[in-house]
Amino acid sequence: MSQDAIVHGVEWTVKELFVYPNEFIYWSIQIVMYPYMTGLVAGAFVLSSLYHVFGQKDLKEIAQFSLVFSLALLPVAALPLLLHLQQPLRAMEPLLTPHFTSAIAAFGIVFTVYGLIVVSEIWFIYREYFVHQLEALRGVPGFWNAQRRIAYTVLTYGARDVSEEAVIVDHKAAKILAAIGIPVACFLHGYAGFIFGSVKANALWMSPLMPVIFIMSAVVSGIALCMLTYIVIMEWQAFRKRRQGGAQAAGDLKGAEKEIISKASRYLLGFLIAAISLELLDLIFRGYTAMKSWDILRSVMYGKDFINIFVLQYTLGNLVPFVLLILPGRTIKRTVVALLLVLFGVFMMRWNVVIGGQAFSLSFAGYMHYHIPVIPHSLETFKEGVFGALTVIATPFVLFWLINKFVPSLRRDIGEV
Repeated sequence: MSQDAIVHGVEWTVKELFVYPNEFIYWSIQIVMYPYMTGLVAGAFVLSSLYHVFGQKDLKEIAQFSLVFSLALLPVAALPLLLHLQQPLRAMEPLLTPHFTSAIAAFGIVFTVYGLIVVSEIWFIYREYFVHQLEALRGVPGFWNAQRRIAYTVLTYGARDVSEEAVIVDHKAAKILAAIGIPVACFLHGYAGFIFGSVKANALWMSPLMPVIFIMSAVVSGIALCMLTYIVIMEWQAFRKRRQGGAQAAGDLKGAEKEIISKASRYLLGFLIAAISLELLDLIFRGYTAMKSWDILRSVMYGKDFINIFVLQYTLGNLVPFVLLILPGRTIKRTVVALLLVLFGVFMMRWNVVIGGQAFSLSFAGYMHYHIPVIPHSLETFKEGVFGALTVIATPFVLFWLINKFVPSLRRDIGEV
């Protein structure tokens, strides 16, 4: 049996100076993707709550979209962990035997509760639509229409009262669930920061600010992804209308999009400022206290990982999109560039925390470098490499496409049969 089959991480770890023989980069790209994906879930739900809880009516369309998109992101939040596990068949044990003595076990409880909240809120919001679709499909021939009738029969759960009083109750229930879901969504991602921040053996991770930093950056990334996906969908719809000769309708669609994106950008800027401030505060605090481990941390942050932290994360991922969003005359194209950079910056933050936290040896006299597998030659190098990360990134869009067939996330789909 080869060494890489015995020791997880030996294939992508390069050691420098004095490093203990049993030290490797155990947490690789999938553990970077794990807090990144859970953050997208929390951020998407927060964006949807701006309308459902705080009454920002001009964000209604993107709020409904982000709520359904949050449901598509939710199953993928645990996918990186499943890909990383050496025994994935045991992954259900935290859910079947829940307790709060372990952060991972507590995650099972929070994950389940949050999933029920999102599904219930979507049901209350779209129940009237489900009933109308079911009625419209009665007697319509065709195999696909028959399958849709079955699906909408199940989705109505027998509750087919669409009177004004019943719809009002639905809206109230959805608003209550959205209010409850905000702290649950934040806790869902904040606990990931709690796991890192409570690791006393790692000087880079041990910080009480870690959960708060994770939550703020999660909201930033979730809002950015929803805005970016929303723009792509709306632009694609406008492009199709132009191809079909509906230039005027396409122009109206683009105008509405610009107004919504402009309002959402202001909220994104607010959360981005908070996230940057917290990260800088944590960095300044570490330098001011200068604990025993500061020398090795300084050599990593200002030396080994200088480009990753200060060039890619802070400059390209934070400062540049911030400037692009605050400059006057903001266009959709400039907003798209800013959103892509924001998502990249949050990803680099996760990378620098997970990979950077393992970059130095516990001997404080050596370093380890992570070389991500690009061309897989085994199942492990596929899961822990570029293709494994791309699989995680692509999965929520596939799920969203399937969910959107029955739960339309945008107003243009309402009423279609």
